[in-house]
Amino acid sequence: MSARSVFGIVGMLFALGSSMAAGPHWPKSLTLATASPGGVYYIYGDALAKILTEELGIAVNPLPTQGPVHNVKLVESGGAQLGMITMGVGLHAWNGTGDWTGGKRYRNMRALLPMYDTPFQAVVLRRSGLTTVAQLDKKRFGIGPRAGTGGTYIPEILKVLGISADSVHGAFADMITELLAGHHDAFVTLTGAPMPALQKAEMTEPITLIRLSPEQIDTIRKALPEFSPSKIAAGTYRSLEKDYDTFGVFNFVVGAADLPDDLVYRLVNAVYDNQPRLLKASATASETVPQNVEKNTFLPFHPGAARYYREKGLKIPDFLAPTN
Repeated sequence: MSARSVFGIVGMLFALGSSMAAGPHWPKSLTLATASPGGVYYIYGDALAKILTEELGIAVNPLPTQGPVHNVKLVESGGAQLGMITMGVGLHAWNGTGDWTGGKRYRNMRALLPMYDTPFQAVVLRRSGLTTVAQLDKKRFGIGPRAGTGGTYIPEILKVLGISADSVHGAFADMITELLAGHHDAFVTLTGAPMPALQKAEMTEPITLIRLSPEQIDTIRKALPEFSPSKIAAGTYRSLEKDYDTFGVFNFVVGAADLPDDLVYRLVNAVYDNQPRLLKASATASETVPQNVEKNTFLPFHPGAARYYREKGLKIPDFLAPTN
C-alpha cells in the first residue's frame, strides 16, 4: 500500500472520528420520547435514535410513550430531552388551551425539525359492510393511546361530525388486534400513513378507509383550524385503490430549550444527511425535508436549529428564532 493510500485512510478515519465526537459540554445521553408500538412514531423514532447515536457520538435512547401529549410533558419536566409531537397538540400546550393542560402553558420545548403529516383515518374491516361516516354512529371505536393525537382529537372531531361512539384507548397494535377480533367496529385516529400495524392487518383481510365528504372536512377545519388538507395516496395501503382525501396536522421533533446550540445544530444536520436511512424505516420520512419548516407557525425554533435553516437559505421569522 502506498504512503498516499495510508495517509488517505488515516485522514478519513480522523474525519469520521471528528464528526462523531461529542462536545465536552454535551449531556452524556439523550432520551427521545416516541409513542406506542404499532404506530409510525415508534418505527420512525427508533430509526432516528440509531442515526443520532451514531452521528452525535452519544447515546440517544428511544422511549415508548402514549404519544404527543405525554411527550410534551416529558420534555417540560426533563424526563426526555427530545420528543415527537403533532403541532396541534403543541399549539394547545404552548398556549395552555387544551383540556389536558389545566391552563398551564408548556414553554420548555423548542422546534427542531419537521417530520411528516399526520392524516385522519377511519378504518373498518371490509366484511363489516360499513361505508359511510353516518354508519359509524353509536359504534365502538379504537382510537389509540389516550395521550396521543388521536386520543386528544378524535372526541372533538366526532362531536363536530355529530357522531356518538364508545371510544376505547390503547396502544395502536392492540387497537388493530381488537378490530380484527371483532371487539371494535372501527379504528379511527390520526397517525402517519402507512401505519405499520394496519399494513400487517391487511395481510389477514381487506380493510376499508371510510371517506369524509368535502363538506365534512371543511366543517372540521373551521372548528379546528390547526388542521390542513391532507391526502393518503392510492396504494399506500393495499386495500386503498383511490387517493383518500382527508385532513391532518404536521409532526415535529422538539427539544428542550437548554440543549446546547452546537448539539442541536449537529443533530439537525445529521437527520437531513441521513434522511435516506429514515426513509427506509418509514415512507413518511419523504416529508422530512428542510423546506417543511414552514409548517411551524407558532413554536420558537431552538437557536441551533434556526442557525442551520438560515445557513441553508430558508427564511425563519424573527419571532420564531429567539437568541437565547
